Amino acid sequence: MYVRQVILPQVLKWLRPGKVVVVYGARRVGKTTLVGKAVEESGYKTLKLNGDDIVARELLGSQSLERLRTLVGGNELLVVDEAQRIPGIGQSLKLLVDEVSGLRVLATGSSSFDLAKETGEPLTGRKMTFHLHPLSQKELGGVESLNKTLSSLESRLIYGSYPEVVLSSDDEERRAYLRELVDSYLLKDILQFDSVRKSDKIIRLLQLVALQIGGEVSVTELGTQLGLGKNTVDRYLDLLVKSFVLIRRGGFSRNLRKEITKNVRYYFVDNGIRNSLIANHNPMSLRGDTGQVWENYIVSERIKVLDYAGTGMNSYFWRTHDGQEIDVVEEEGGKLAGYEIKWGKCRTKPPRAWMSSYPDATFRIVNKDNYLEYIT
Repeated sequence: MYVRQVILPQVLKWLRPGKVVVVYGARRVGKTTLVGKAVEESGYKTLKLNGDDIVARELLGSQSLERLRTLVGGNELLVVDEAQRIPGIGQSLKLLVDEVSGLRVLATGSSSFDLAKETGEPLTGRKMTFHLHPLSQKELGGVESLNKTLSSLESRLIYGSYPEVVLSSDDEERRAYLRELVDSYLLKDILQFDSVRKSDKIIRLLQLVALQIGGEVSVTELGTQLGLGKNTVDRYLDLLVKSFVLIRRGGFSRNLRKEITKNVRYYFVDNGIRNSLIANHNPMSLRGDTGQVWENYIVSERIKVLDYAGTGMNSYFWRTHDGQEIDVVEEEGGKLAGYEIKWGKCRTKPPRAWMSSYPDATFRIVNKDNYLEYIT
């Protein structure tokens, strides 16, 4: 079964002469599938190259216009997968789109920090960038009934939304796939970056963060538990965000002294990764972390919706020093909306400090009864 990806129409729209379309995303989220469909539906004569191939790296990294022209030949579309593996790829692509008439370029990369560094300055004004997430509920809703969506909720809370996980119907296969993903792919980009070599420490860091979903993370405390300095932990967390493993969210404030703003919260891009790291694939009825699992799922799905819609909306959490809090605060155009994410029943009114500080803000509960509206 093929699940049509939300960004495909936009990718096709921007496949224009003189433009480079860049698609970022974690490994195994479906970039190859997206590229295949884009090539198929565009109908352009296409040359496909992969940055993991040593010959492709040499040819595309040469920055020789003559060699690049010969390489492209009469093709209308150049596809470069794993583009972050090619030194100087940004400059080479700039030469191609500037000098080869009618050429379109589609580049994919699994590592945001490498590819952004390579393509940022050389391709200023020449590129359109998209971020591909694991499958979103909005995408899955296009191929399944409402009953199927509701009956699949627990599976997605436990095993996440990577394409191969979603399309598998066997839980043992899902667990094995996620273990392989964590062991072989999760840290591949990070360990190739700079001098990062302590994979055991990063895995332990992720496990500690996995147990703190929905709560503020103390970098100093994490460093103490890991035997690492605060700056090293900060650096690892930053790399984990940039390599599409974690989501960082800061505290919201409009300079009220009682509000907490310096702390941050982290979520996982995918529930399956989070649960695999702590080796807990128990059903929701047997878990002690149902609230964390639910909150991580809702936050990650909401980010997909906002990212694909291109709203530019800012997201935060909100908490006061006396413990009043709201899980998600969204700000757009000066308007505020607060959301409390709850697996079970809870209060229906916002905290008093929120109402008094932001009387014009909206507030709602996101639970099992209304979550689809919020994440699709």
